[in-house]
Amino acid sequence: MLLIRSIIRPEKKDAVLAELTKAGFHAATVVDVVGRGKQKGIKIGSMVYDEIPKTLIMMAIPDEDKDKVVDVILQTARTGEKGAFGDGKVFISPVEEAYTISSGAKGL
Repeated sequence: MLLIRSIIRPEKKDAVLAELTKAGFHAATVVDVVGRGKQKGIKIGSMVYDEIPKTLIMMAIPDEDKDKVVDVILQTARTGEKGAFGDGKVFISPVEEAYTISSGAKGL
């Protein structure tokens, strides 16, 4: 089992979630976040904005679905054909155990 955390542009959230749903991945936790990446924020005139709005999408998935889910996210969240600074990141971590609170069932 894996946890996929995607930090994407907020304007891409609906499209990414729709494409994940079309691909059969319905379960996700979505959180509005702020942060900065390698670009160290954005400078507009004399103002520097170092807390850029982003969206965090978290999904627990079976190991075998990793490539499909990552491909959907990368293709849908990318700006234009080649992408742009600030399009985001995808992080993948192992999940040792998961439980459904209502039933106590172990696993996804």
